[in-house]
Amino acid sequence: MELMGDDYFDDELKSMEELMREDQITLSEKTFQVPLSTLSLKTPMVVATGTSVEECIRILSESHIGCVLVLENNKLRGILTERDILLKIVGKVKDITTVFVDKFMTPDPKILSVNDSIDQALRLMNQGGYRHVPIVDEKSRPVTIVSIKDIVSYIVEFFPQDVLNLPPHPIHIGAKHREGG
Repeated sequence: MELMGDDYFDDELKSMEELMREDQITLSEKTFQVPLSTLSLKTPMVVATGTSVEECIRILSESHIGCVLVLENNKLRGILTERDILLKIVGKVKDITTVFVDKFMTPDPKILSVNDSIDQALRLMNQGGYRHVPIVDEKSRPVTIVSIKDIVSYIVEFFPQDVLNLPPHPIHIGAKHREGG
């Protein structure tokens, strides 16, 4: 039986490295210039103006979502987010059954269209501090909504092995106590 020489192992190692380089994907400017329509976006939850805050909170809770869009005559008039509820309602409103979404929603939110790009959504979210941006048609009717989570999911698709192979409890460097989400 003949022993394999160093050249054999060097060639195998070189082949493996080449394969790894072929699979390596890099993010570029073009990665984020694709239209929002390429993302897996969901149908937004909507309520009419005049809906009670209690009903809005119930919808958010049962649907496990972060916002509802507020419509009047099928046109977007506002957005009520978890952040709006925490900052404007919790601890300030005693009876949420008697107050309406109109008073606490963010009126006339910034919007995008399905043809706008992911980088436009990211820029808008970054500049305005938004986590959700409604996407409307030419008649201001909500079509869908893009969230920062949708964009992160898109980015993760470029690195599935890296993300899926993370240990369940990676070593955290920094703060010892969690300070929120």
